[in-house]
Amino acid sequence: MAFTSSTGQTRSSLADINITPLVDVVLVLLVIFMITAPVLQSGIEVNVPKTRTVKEITEQRQVLTIDRDQQVFLGDKPVNIHDLPQLLLQPGADPSKKVIYLRADERVPFGAFASVMDAVKQAGITNISIVTQPLDTKGRASRGN
Repeated sequence: MAFTSSTGQTRSSLADINITPLVDVVLVLLVIFMITAPVLQSGIEVNVPKTRTVKEITEQRQVLTIDRDQQVFLGDKPVNIHDLPQLLLQPGADPSKKVIYLRADERVPFGAFASVMDAVKQAGITNISIVTQPLDTKGRASRGN
C-alpha cells in the first residue's frame, strides 16, 4: 500500500511486524511451564520403587500416596486410613469403573501398603494401578561391559 505525502512523494507503509520479541516471550513461558509442571503434579516426596516394566500415565486420576512415615494422602491432602473408603466413594459414580493410582515409598512396610489397598477395595474400587519408576537399564549395561 502506498501513500502520497503533501509534497507529492509516494511512500510505502511499514508492513513488517517484528515477531522476535513475541517468540522470546513464548519460549520463556514454555520453559517456565516445563519446569513447574512436574512440581505441581504432587508435592509429597516419595521414592517409588523402580521396575523394568513401566506404563506411562496419560490420564488424570485420583492419586493415593503413602510416604516413608506411613502417612496416607489423597491427592495432596492427608487423610485418615479409616475415612478413606468414604472419601473415595462418589455419589452417582460406579466404583468398579474408577481407577486409583497408588504411590508408595519403597521403604513402606507391606502391612501398611496392604491396609491402604484394603481400604480402597472397601470403597468398591478394584482397578488400582501402582506407580513405579523405570529402572535405569543403560547404566547397568555399561557397567557390565
